[in-house]
Order: sequence, then structure tokens, then C-alpha cells
Amino acid sequence: MPTKPIRSVAVVGTGVIGASWAALFLARGLDVRATDPSPGAEDRLRATIAQHWPALERLGLSPGARQDRLTFDADLEAAVEGAYFVQENGPERIDIKIDIFRRLDAVLPPETILASSSSGLPMSEIQSSCRHPERVVLGHPFNPAHLIPLVEVVGGASTSDAAVADAVAFYAAIGKRPIRLRKEIKGHVADRLQAALWREAFHLVDQGAATVADIDAAIAHGPGLRWALLGPFLNLHLSGGEGGIAHVLEHLGPAIESWWDDLGTPRMTPELVAKVVQGTEETLGKSGAAELGSARDKAVLEFLEIKKNAGLPE
Repeated sequence: MPTKPIRSVAVVGTGVIGASWAALFLARGLDVRATDPSPGAEDRLRATIAQHWPALERLGLSPGARQDRLTFDADLEAAVEGAYFVQENGPERIDIKIDIFRRLDAVLPPETILASSSSGLPMSEIQSSCRHPERVVLGHPFNPAHLIPLVEVVGGASTSDAAVADAVAFYAAIGKRPIRLRKEIKGHVADRLQAALWREAFHLVDQGAATVADIDAAIAHGPGLRWALLGPFLNLHLSGGEGGIAHVLEHLGPAIESWWDDLGTPRMTPELVAKVVQGTEETLGKSGAAELGSARDKAVLEFLEIKKNAGLPE
């Protein structure tokens, strides 16, 4: 594993997630070597980093942070030469991931950590063609990755504990909030929690119990406000007053179980998809997705500043 401080990072794949990673790495004063075979990828990457830069300046740049510390090469092997850490953000297809990591593994020294941003593919398969699979880890961020602190870290069957620990330490050092998963599981942790909520949201729309707008409002103006500050268990603990979570589970445990038993198991039928798409378009109205995304990111930035000074558990 790395025997010297990480100063040079390679970003493989420069779409939405890859560009966010590249911007964050630059903001932390690192040299970034980026690669993407798509035509026009370099111009798009540099433009996106410039768009992200004001927000990163507001969060605080590290010494030496400059956008011109970015180099780009469409050739994968040439681009990653000299990198101490690689963050891969290629298409979410196992065959492509396996090939990318095989190629990275073949040209980089064994101490270079190879991390994937994959949202659901198993690391054990991704590392399966590597000569040094012990240094291959998952480092799954959340969009927008240059703002949202969470990174999920887990190894595959052949990953060493040292590599996972080093990846966690690296992400923490650049200001992320890494969590170390104790086992490989489809969808990791946060996406599974999101999927559980999405399942019931789609079910409620399917059953005609609530509209898309009602459901978004129920979360955004209800429990979502608390979840953004504390996780589900600590919020449940606060609901119990002096008795805490033990009191809640003693008195509401059976009711919670009954809600679990009544949750839906919807399928993505054409009819349900049409309902959700129509409801989402009605909620958006004349607002475009780009405008909504910019407003969300601005609010996230302001909220992070408030949360940082609130004295909440890390």
C-alpha cells in the first residue's frame, strides 16, 4: 500500500461523477491525471470543473489548489502513469469494469490503490482479472460527489484490510466522510436504504394513495429534514424522550412491524412508470432539471456550512 503521501490521483471516466471527483481532488491541492475516450471529453471536463470551482472555493481550498494541475490523456495507460491513487468512474457494466481494472493493474505498481465508484457491482468480480486484486476497493460517492461527503468503502474477496484502511484514510484526508462496509452486498448501504424508500414511494403512487408531489413534499418537508441532520436510529432515539430508543421500540415496535408487513412490492410496469414520469413533470412545471439541480446544490452547500457548526455527531 502507499508508502508516501498521495499527491497524484488518476480519474478514469469523466462523466458527472468523474468530473466531480476531479474537481474535488484539485481543490484538495492534488495533481489530477484524467482520461476518457469520449470525443470532446477534455473540454467538457475542464468546463465542468470551472463550474464547480466557486462552490469548492466557498467550502475552502487546500494549499496548492489550482485548476491547471489537471492533465488529460484519452489513452488510459498513458494517463494513469505516476498516479498513487486511481478513482474509476466508467460505465456501470461488469465486463467494462473488469477490463478497465485489468488494464490498470497491468501498468501500475502494486502499492497504487485502485478504487471504483460503482454504485452496485460486486468488487469481487471487478478485481477478478487483476494480478494484484488485494489493492482493488470500492469508493462509492454520492452525486454531486464534490459536495456530498459520504463515500462507501468496501473490498472484494481478495482485497486486503490494509488497502481498505488506506482508502478510508485517503478519503477522510480530503474531507469526505467515509464509512467502511463490513461485507459486500448488492447496492451497498445507502443505495439500499434509498431503494427501500423508493419502493414504497412507487407503491403509494401505484395504489393511488398519494401523488408524486405529495410524496416528495412528505419527505422534503417532513422526516427528510431530520434525516439530513441525524440518521434513522438517532432520530428514533430522540423520539423516545428520556427513555430513548428502548422506550420507542417497547411501545411502537409492534406497530412498526405491522407497517413493514403492509409495505408494497411494486413492479416497474409501463403504467406505473408513466404515472411517475407524468407526476414528476407536473411537479417540475416550467422549471428545468438544470435549474432545479443548481438550486439544490446551492442549498446543499449552505446546509453543509450550517451542519458543520451545529455540533452534531460525526
